[in-house]
Amino acid sequence: MAPFAGLPSALVRPFSHGEAAVDVFFILSGMVVVRSLQSFGCDRRSFLIARAARTLPAFLVVFALAIPVQPLPTALPGMSWIGPGDPGRAIWSTGWPDDWAVEIGAHLVMAHGLFPDAALPDVWVSFLGAAWSLSTEWQFYLLVALLAPLLGGDGPRRLVLALLLLGAAALLWHTAMPPGWHFSRAFLPNKAAYFGLGIASAGALDHGRRRRLAVAFLAAVAIAVCQGGAGKLAAPLVWMLCLAAQTGRGLPLLAPLARFLRSPPLLALGRVSYSIYLINEPVQKVLALALLPLAGGDPVRFAALWLPGAVLVPLAAASLLHRYIEAPGLRLGRAWLPPRLAIAG
Repeated sequence: MAPFAGLPSALVRPFSHGEAAVDVFFILSGMVVVRSLQSFGCDRRSFLIARAARTLPAFLVVFALAIPVQPLPTALPGMSWIGPGDPGRAIWSTGWPDDWAVEIGAHLVMAHGLFPDAALPDVWVSFLGAAWSLSTEWQFYLLVALLAPLLGGDGPRRLVLALLLLGAAALLWHTAMPPGWHFSRAFLPNKAAYFGLGIASAGALDHGRRRRLAVAFLAAVAIAVCQGGAGKLAAPLVWMLCLAAQTGRGLPLLAPLARFLRSPPLLALGRVSYSIYLINEPVQKVLALALLPLAGGDPVRFAALWLPGAVLVPLAAASLLHRYIEAPGLRLGRAWLPPRLAIAG
């Protein structure tokens, strides 16, 4: 919302760290997903059914909406207040790809994060830009399912180590290969250290293995900083802060943060967060095209219309998507599980 509103950069900057927010989500996913697999007794089939029911129904509906939105022109040419280097220029996916059939197929099987630009340029953000991280998630799900037999006993420690090594290998690849063969952020090895930190966090919560968490945190920080500079410190630091607040093992001054994270409005946003993540971009793109003629090119008038609309309309759309697609999909997934595993699903 913020980069399109014509606000001063000092106001836009605090709201323009979406990439760091996704990195925090990857850490959270590392903790939750491995616990999910263990709750199924490391049964691969049940685990993957549950993951598909959780992610695919809402994605397929929004992706079907995003395809006809893709060729629409953006409102950016009419937004004179957005300069060439402003973050708003890099948010909306636009333009019909030359290899559209291959790219649609790659999205449908969650493989759009597996291609470097030299093979299929910008496929990871075409059609539904935010869904690049969903490809990363599915790469992680499949890796975890593949290694399921190894996750008993001290298996999680080995998985943490494997993910940290994947992150280091990705860093070496990025250093050694020409730019066209660099993989995007959606390639699992480029985010593997975050998943490893999440898995180590689960071990620290369950078994008090804080040394493993400390090692994973330091390794994740080192890999992240080497990949993208000091700005990459945000995700692991925010994660550790929230983890300390939620577990009650932090300083008393973290108590307000814990109450905030557990507050009803935050929990309500959490329930619809996946739907918000999916539907936000195409809804905002269409909304901007509708509002720009009403604003007549005036940035103040546009901001007055845009600021409430760009928040409330995606929230309303996400609530409908959650109620009528996402939640029924979860119920359907549980129905497909063996009875003894349905509760875990």
